[in-house]
Amino acid sequence: MIAKEVVQLRRDRLTFAMMFVLPIAQLLLFGYAIDADPHRLPTAILQADQSQITRTIVSALANTGYMRFTHRPASEAEANALLESGEVQFVVTIPSDFTRRLVRGERAQVLIDTDATDPMAAANPLAAAGPAINQALARDFVGPLAPLRDKAEAVDLVLQRRYNPEGKSRLNIVPGLLAVILTMTMVMMTALAVTRERERGTMENLLAMPVRPIEVMIGKIVPYIAIGAVQVMVILLVSWLLFGVGVQGSLTLFCLGTALFITANLAIGYTISTLTQNQLQAMQASFFMMLPSILLSGFMFPFRGMPQWAQWLGEILPATHFMRIVRGLMLKGAGFGSISAELAALLAILLIVSIVAISRYRVTLD
Repeated sequence: MIAKEVVQLRRDRLTFAMMFVLPIAQLLLFGYAIDADPHRLPTAILQADQSQITRTIVSALANTGYMRFTHRPASEAEANALLESGEVQFVVTIPSDFTRRLVRGERAQVLIDTDATDPMAAANPLAAAGPAINQALARDFVGPLAPLRDKAEAVDLVLQRRYNPEGKSRLNIVPGLLAVILTMTMVMMTALAVTRERERGTMENLLAMPVRPIEVMIGKIVPYIAIGAVQVMVILLVSWLLFGVGVQGSLTLFCLGTALFITANLAIGYTISTLTQNQLQAMQASFFMMLPSILLSGFMFPFRGMPQWAQWLGEILPATHFMRIVRGLMLKGAGFGSISAELAALLAILLIVSIVAISRYRVTLD
């Protein structure tokens, strides 16, 4: 019996490989890619006052390691657009009268707006900003400004958490769950589509039908699109009733993004079914697809906290782009311009995967 089982494992190479590949992948992802305390987050700055003191403040924020100044918008509207689209995590605003008010002994304000849809990414940078500014300015308060050293919090740091003022984690988790649940169910269901035909002995009937590979793919996918639509409606209803999270943006854009995401996942599952020999292999390959979708999409950990190579891997996953779409529409009320790039990415993934699936579909049993 032992010899028989060893021979079976040697024949089932995919299962044998999964025993080693999956643990290694988990070690790499959790050891190198996951960071619950992200640094060097993209930040925009509106600096209307160009004094030595304001430059010290900017340097202090950069030296915390949490902020990386990547954009200098020309107006507040442009800064808000960057925050809404997710291109930046923070917007630092220094008003034109900052230095004048500080010298007069008045409360000089620095405003930091943050995209708080992910509270984990925003908490530590905001906590570090105030002490860093006060410590840096203490070195500049010399001569006539020396009395400001003894003045507690000479700079009034105003923090504004956009889209999630109370920092509730469930507002970030609930939209993300929509992407995770659809990924798990859609990929798994269609991954079994062709392998089920082989194991039941009905593959001959399928090949005898006068249909082309693309028609087989459409026929296998369309019924599950309807199932996915029902799942989405149920999840949205429950999230609205229990958590008060609904779609604030365009419902049409939400339906378009959801339809692209469901179809892309179904196409991925169908591709898996053309690459595997039985349902067990299809289930294993589906699970291997789900793991990075959960860990690298920004669902559990901040996407920007991952190293560059992990972000590149995350960008090829449909869940990453759909998560940005649903969070933008459900929490920010984003418009088409803010999510158009994510919609285009989902469409590109769908086309590429469909081409692979059709090319891999074999019209014979050999």
